[in-house]
Amino acid sequence: MNHNNSRRKFLQATALAGTALLIPDALWASKSSQKNIGLQLYSVRDDMKKDPLATLKAVAEMGYKNVEHANYINHKFYGYEPKEFRKIIDDLGLSMRSGHVVMKGEDWDATKQDFTDSWKQTVEDAAILGQKYLISPWLDISLRRNFEDCKRFMDVFNKAGELSLKSGVKFGYHNHDFEFSLRLTSVKVYDIIMQYTDPKLVCQQLDIGNMYGGGGRPMELLKQYPGRFELMHVKDEVKGEHEPWESSMLGKGIMNVAEVLKEAAKTAGTTEYIIEQESYQGHTPLESMKYDLEWIKKVKF
Repeated sequence: MNHNNSRRKFLQATALAGTALLIPDALWASKSSQKNIGLQLYSVRDDMKKDPLATLKAVAEMGYKNVEHANYINHKFYGYEPKEFRKIIDDLGLSMRSGHVVMKGEDWDATKQDFTDSWKQTVEDAAILGQKYLISPWLDISLRRNFEDCKRFMDVFNKAGELSLKSGVKFGYHNHDFEFSLRLTSVKVYDIIMQYTDPKLVCQQLDIGNMYGGGGRPMELLKQYPGRFELMHVKDEVKGEHEPWESSMLGKGIMNVAEVLKEAAKTAGTTEYIIEQESYQGHTPLESMKYDLEWIKKVKF
């Protein structure tokens, strides 16, 4: 997801609202030749807020087959119970292979050395939806104050992976920009995440746009950590009006998205390519999503 302030506020608010983790049940793809194109529903967040059913129908009619949620509050998806939302998705011919829920420090009970019941329910709800991946898209400031605290929480990430696998779901992490700009004992936070998580237990969803403002470059990451990025947020970036960078329609910005896609397919083991756009430069979100899907279908990767 994008590094803009509105997105940060959204993530922080949902985390405080008692969010949990969402994702898969069943087996996840391992062949890099498999390409599942999806849409992160935060891209059409205002439409989803007004009328989630109509929005999902519009997305399905565009040709999207997979969607990724960004709204899980009080164990409901966009206000619906897990089984209700699963039926809605199924009836539209959609699947929800992945979803975002912030895993907070308080989701792990250090005294009991176990996850809270709420977090365990999050994993089960992800499984009910048929998710393959449960992605935490934020690392709270309290968990990245120093090297040791951050490293210690990576062990919790690994434990979250072990828990999720019992339900057929794979736990993962999604970056913003701070992971590349913030160093703890001279080590970038992103390198701490990559070096202290077990790839068999914790997958990575590389957001190729978010990192840009923090100094991260996707081609460098793909080469530095080959085979580590099962999922990708596909986006482009342009100079922003209110922030240094904001997302744009694919192919309209400064990111060489086509080349990144080709490299990911070749060396990163990426199977999930999820379109996300959070700023629209005068177009409507749904117009933008239609354009983005048509654009990516033309890229040979």
